[in-house]
Amino acid sequence: MLNKEGFDLWADDYDKAVGLSDEENTYPFAGYKEVLGGIFQTIMQKKSAAVLDIGFGTGTLTTKLYEHGCSVYGQDFSSRMIELAQRKMPDAHLYQGDFSQGLAEPLLNQKYDFITATYSLHHLTDGQKVALINTLLNCLNEDGQILIGDVSFENREKMDQCRLEAGDEWDDEENYFVIDELRETYPGLSFRKVSYCAGILSLPRNQL
Repeated sequence: MLNKEGFDLWADDYDKAVGLSDEENTYPFAGYKEVLGGIFQTIMQKKSAAVLDIGFGTGTLTTKLYEHGCSVYGQDFSSRMIELAQRKMPDAHLYQGDFSQGLAEPLLNQKYDFITATYSLHHLTDGQKVALINTLLNCLNEDGQILIGDVSFENREKMDQCRLEAGDEWDDEENYFVIDELRETYPGLSFRKVSYCAGILSLPRNQL
């Protein structure tokens, strides 16, 4: 698993590396553009939405939302990623912090129409995911929802199949989403499969 310094070093080449994996339909980023596009289209259904992005990276998704009139908030633990993203979104409210430890204080004082996380929460353990998701649900407006785009599988059998096919490329340090297991905690969770190793998870505030 990359630490803060690792992501700082990777920041300038991140988009290129992700794009190559998506184009070649290889683990872990097969379906990446479609995942981000699906989340973007959902958010665009609400005019001038307030959006919090957890682990926004270089701002690939948030920049598009920003350009289309959304109020953008975000947290990432890489100072270099934040620097690159802030150049694209000078008026966005971006904070540095390790989201495995929760949200930066200023972000807790806001309410959001959408909270999104794309290819970031797999760095958390299953327990940390649940703790963070519970915090995020409390930060949503009444009709708000969490949208997570990530490496994810309908069940553990599908994940094990991908692990075998990926071989040495598989990252044992990541904790990917297994949908039928997460639904035990969040029965209202919706999942749209995008590729053999990715999809979009939707969770409305009324889970509380």
